[in-house]
Amino acid sequence: MALNRLFSGLTIAGQSMITRRTIHITAINFASKPNVVKPKPGFGKSYRRIVHFPEEYSVKPLEVTNLAGRDPETGRIVAKGIGGGIKHKYHWIHWLRDGPSEGPPQEEKVIQVMEDGCRTAHIALVAVGDKLKYILATENMKAGDILKTSRHLPRIPVRANEGDAYVLGALPTGTLVHSIEKEPGQGGLYIHAAGTFGTILRKQDDRVIVQMPSKRQFSFDMHCMAVVGRLSNVDHGDTPIGSPQRNRWLGNRPRSGLWQRKSGRHGRKIKPPKPVKEIRNPSNFPLPAIKLNMTP
Repeated sequence: MALNRLFSGLTIAGQSMITRRTIHITAINFASKPNVVKPKPGFGKSYRRIVHFPEEYSVKPLEVTNLAGRDPETGRIVAKGIGGGIKHKYHWIHWLRDGPSEGPPQEEKVIQVMEDGCRTAHIALVAVGDKLKYILATENMKAGDILKTSRHLPRIPVRANEGDAYVLGALPTGTLVHSIEKEPGQGGLYIHAAGTFGTILRKQDDRVIVQMPSKRQFSFDMHCMAVVGRLSNVDHGDTPIGSPQRNRWLGNRPRSGLWQRKSGRHGRKIKPPKPVKEIRNPSNFPLPAIKLNMTP
């Protein structure tokens, strides 16, 4: 079909311009370029690196494979703005802050606060009993701090310190939080970037309304865990790159020049905040009953 359209267009004044060489070149081009669907960026898939996770959790830095913006299956370039950069190993974050549901909270000691090249916020090495794990560090966290973790839902809101983890229903209104769970027991999913935080606005029945860093309001289950405080590396967004070479160290390739901030060409559009979104797992709706009758 495509060859017929190509050959039909190669006629001028009724004279055919098709030669054996044209057919040969066209056949080679179609054979060398198969119909491969190029993947699109987004949908939670990273084209910057692949992390090789072991079977069990470990605080040992993990090996990574840098993709440079290419699809790992087809090898085609998907994200043009990725490439180069300093090689970093990946520190596995333990997202689940789990504590006792009754009795005194579990205590954890901060061993070290360090930078991580694979994320914007700083990380902290924490000791829990005889185990070690990495968590996201808060703004004023330092070595030697004692953190508390509990899933108990008290009648009176608790006075939590920075870095403590409690359920949303146990925290008072106005508390700054991050690493919020989507469903109880799933681990922190929301608010991971450097210097960001959410704010507990109000409580409605068994739900807690939290204002996200984007100013959008989400409604969570009151039994979802959240970590108190603002994330570390607050100056990350205000620190200038300084030079094109440092931008290459960070793994960013130069832009094409079409994006313009002042004129708004392909730039940011100011839009009103979206309404409150209720966060819950989708439930299975029963199918309607099938009614059979004898009439056609």
